[in-house]
Amino acid sequence: MITPIAVRLTKGDDLKRSLQRLVTEQGIQAGSIASCVGCLTHFHVRLAGATQTLLLNEPVEIVSVMGTLTPDHQHVHLSVARQDGEVIGGHLLEGCLIDTTAELILHQYHNLSFGREPDPHTGFTELTVGLQSR
Repeated sequence: MITPIAVRLTKGDDLKRSLQRLVTEQGIQAGSIASCVGCLTHFHVRLAGATQTLLLNEPVEIVSVMGTLTPDHQHVHLSVARQDGEVIGGHLLEGCLIDTTAELILHQYHNLSFGREPDPHTGFTELTVGLQSR
């Protein structure tokens, strides 16, 4: 069974912290981001290769957000468009601050449990998928 969770984030909310709060408040054991539309005043992501970050302090429009949500970790990628239309993105970090609004819809999967475990091949903690006992 899938339960949608819809919220509106407002000016000054931190996108990453808001996701973490929602996962805790809703008791999400396995979830994903279905949609997120809005704008940011600050944009902070880790870039490909996991060694550099990018921080912009300018207005940007959210054009894509996707990710998996576990109780202890939210793996989220974010793309935004700058005022000239250039699109940039990366791995969501704290510091992405909502400007006017962000309309966020999450999906909670009641029959699954997501976790993360170290993977010796990648050097990162990677997604694990289990079945929820009923």
